[in-house]
Amino acid sequence: MRVPLNPSRNSAPHVLMSADAVGGVWPYSLDLAAGLVRRGLAVTVAILGPGPSETRIRAAEAATGARIIATGLPLDWTAETPEAVLDAARVFAALAGAIGADLVHLHSPALALADFPVPVAAVCHSCVATWWDAVENGPLPPDLAWRHDLTMRGCRAADALLAPTRAHALATARVCGLAQPPLVVRNGRGLAGLPPRAAVPHAFTAGRLWDQAKNAAALDRLAGRLSVPIRAAGSIEGPNGARVETRHLQMLGRLDDSGIADELAGRPVFVSLARYEPFGLAVLEAAAAGCALVLSDIPSFRELWDGAAAFVDAEDEAEAAEAVQGLLDDPTRRETAGKAASDRAARYGVDAMTEGVLHILRGLLAAAPARLGGAAA
Repeated sequence: MRVPLNPSRNSAPHVLMSADAVGGVWPYSLDLAAGLVRRGLAVTVAILGPGPSETRIRAAEAATGARIIATGLPLDWTAETPEAVLDAARVFAALAGAIGADLVHLHSPALALADFPVPVAAVCHSCVATWWDAVENGPLPPDLAWRHDLTMRGCRAADALLAPTRAHALATARVCGLAQPPLVVRNGRGLAGLPPRAAVPHAFTAGRLWDQAKNAAALDRLAGRLSVPIRAAGSIEGPNGARVETRHLQMLGRLDDSGIADELAGRPVFVSLARYEPFGLAVLEAAAAGCALVLSDIPSFRELWDGAAAFVDAEDEAEAAEAVQGLLDDPTRRETAGKAASDRAARYGVDAMTEGVLHILRGLLAAAPARLGGAAA
């Protein structure tokens, strides 16, 4: 782990952020880090779990202005024991002291279970209990129960708790028994995109396809009903050993940001039949590119996209096929739907997200000797 030098106490206020480079937390972390740096803060992003290549890390540093380090510490959802997560939390707390952080911003509430020397904000991006409620039945199995216990305790230990949608905030409060739901700060993306180009009409989806919540099996059945392919970007095998098999989806593998942008430039119909999605950055990226949206009718999608997307039952591929094919067969309707999605996506930008987080950080540090309020004003 390459640790940055302890900055001068006269330098800009310093935020230590944790990050997961496997899924949507990674672009969220980079966008937020860049937004905070633009507002005069110093930011160190510490990656837990599988890390990007050194080349990608250096490129991310250049793009964001933040320091980025790969810690080698386990993620809470891939760690083998509770002790491994608690050890990671203790190492992270020590790192906060070593680099002279003024505040810690955690991507996982479980990491708040350590003696941090500064205030801690934690984001409920997702959790195993709300995920289980959406995709399974019955009590949590032991391997997930201890992870949920750490999350519950971490939610109570954090000085501030955030969630990306009201729907997920309420779900988190329910499963964790919280007196108050997390504060809602919606995610945002910095999306330049590519100019639209003429393309053969098709459908597109993106995400961690191996995750049962993404409902790749239903997407695959849907693909078998359409007159055009559904192109699917994302890994079919996860770091936890989960794997999905498909017959009809046109698999593209994992694509980087430029690869996703190139796919979206053709303005495909974007489809998500997710059973569980606390926010859905892939949907936001597609909407910002002007893609018409066909989404599963789940609370978070309704909250974000009601009036700007077509909603279908996540398990009814016939209904989904009718919605997607109808857009594919009617270019004018597809263009109108894409414009509605693009207009809605404009609400969920990086500046709005950064200002929302910054407001909470200012509140945490209002009584502290740190300099956040003045530097960010």
